[in-house]
Amino acid sequence: MGLLKVEAKFCNYEQPERRVVVDALVDETKFMSVVPSSVLHKLGVMPVRQQNFRFPDGIVRRMNIGQVRVRIDDREATTQVMFGEEDAQPLLGRLTLGGLLLVIDPIDKRLVPMDFIPA
Repeated sequence: MGLLKVEAKFCNYEQPERRVVVDALVDETKFMSVVPSSVLHKLGVMPVRQQNFRFPDGIVRRMNIGQVRVRIDDREATTQVMFGEEDAQPLLGRLTLGGLLLVIDPIDKRLVPMDFIPA
């Protein structure tokens, strides 16, 4: 399945008036969501920790992680995001989708609520 693009609203969870709307790719094969560092800095989001990630080219890099609120349609959740490179396309991964209780409908190619949530 190809990637899906959605409108996502990110905000500083401590200062919700600081927000930005972006077109983000949705990719359930990626775990972590990615937001360009400049966008996170604009929101006043500070790194809360660092984590090693192995990228598709095999290189392992230590990346900053921060917490934001994300809203898609009528669903909102706090999630962790990676501080991406300046030219990084905003991306929503499994961690964020799980927090929003959304999955990709592969037939209609859109985000839909989880019908069944494993206990």
